[in-house]
Amino acid sequence: MNTSQMNRWRLILGGFAKDRLAFGEGAALENGISCVDLEDVLDFLYNREQGEDVRRQGGTQESHLMAAEWITRIRRLFPGETVEILERHALEHYGMTELLADKEVLEKLEPNQELLKTILQLKHLMKGDVLDQARRIVRKVAGEIAERLSQDIRRSLLGRVDRNSASAIPSMRNLDIQKTIRRNLKHYDPEQERLVLERVYFNSRVRRFCKWRVIIAVDESGSMLDSVIHSAVMAGIFAGLPMLDTRLVIFDTQVVDLSGYLDDPVATLMSIQLGGGTYIAGALQYCESLVENPHRTMVVLVSDLCEGGSIQGLLGVSRGIIESGAKLICLTALDMDANPAYDRRTAQKLADLGAHVGAMTPEALGDFMGRIMNA
Repeated sequence: MNTSQMNRWRLILGGFAKDRLAFGEGAALENGISCVDLEDVLDFLYNREQGEDVRRQGGTQESHLMAAEWITRIRRLFPGETVEILERHALEHYGMTELLADKEVLEKLEPNQELLKTILQLKHLMKGDVLDQARRIVRKVAGEIAERLSQDIRRSLLGRVDRNSASAIPSMRNLDIQKTIRRNLKHYDPEQERLVLERVYFNSRVRRFCKWRVIIAVDESGSMLDSVIHSAVMAGIFAGLPMLDTRLVIFDTQVVDLSGYLDDPVATLMSIQLGGGTYIAGALQYCESLVENPHRTMVVLVSDLCEGGSIQGLLGVSRGIIESGAKLICLTALDMDANPAYDRRTAQKLADLGAHVGAMTPEALGDFMGRIMNA
């Protein structure tokens, strides 16, 4: 038995096997994760089979884990599918509700996106003061995400150049080099072979807008949690921009229109019900009903494109949106790492219809939308 196999068997058997089976060299798996750390979090959960006192004695090191710290660590150590299994076992088999029932635990946690994700997944089990504290965390983290994204998004969409009017503000960023050369050609000095600039011209920045309607449809299945968070925050940012009329819907097999809550990220995020099936065609049919001026409408679909209904039905409604003149944008990922995980065959079929399909960060989406609006 090689070292890797021995370490894996030790993890399977747990900390009570330490007297007969020790971890091998370095006590690490191929990916560099410490087996000691893995055993610590696994023992914290599964040694409950032996009773409370035995659980506290097991493992390779003294354990002082709290439920909140345990959740943070398993998210760092395990892939997403494994984390979901561990959390399900913790709640369903062992009744580990410390995170959900103790306001003081939530108050001590560092508000971050991982904690926000946990709250959204487990909020249905929170009540009273704990739920109030969870809402405060959601507001704080959503605000931090919005602050981080807002500047780049506003630059992408508000910073468009209006080349049809001049600006009195001299700025290299706004320099209209072609107009400056053209208007000063009469001052060209052939003897000195130089162009004398009597006046330099600058472009103005856009201030008046003919609004675009942006309809964001977000798949709220569990695998899209990062995308749901960023989409909800982005929709709130879009709603504050003068050139956009923003709508937000979330869907699984049903569609919920959250457009009335865009100014309240807490209400938006806490309305999300993760999990369930996925009926993309039904969501797009609803979005199609919101289209009033197709040539100034963008439908932004945020999904892994794993359709639970008919693929032909999805392609049919997508074709109708595109042929109407509206822009259909399919985002396969919206988390900050832009890690794509989606049905590539469906994505290719949508792209063949004329949809804009891609995995991009929120900042890149702003730039992309700006190019469409300028086209």
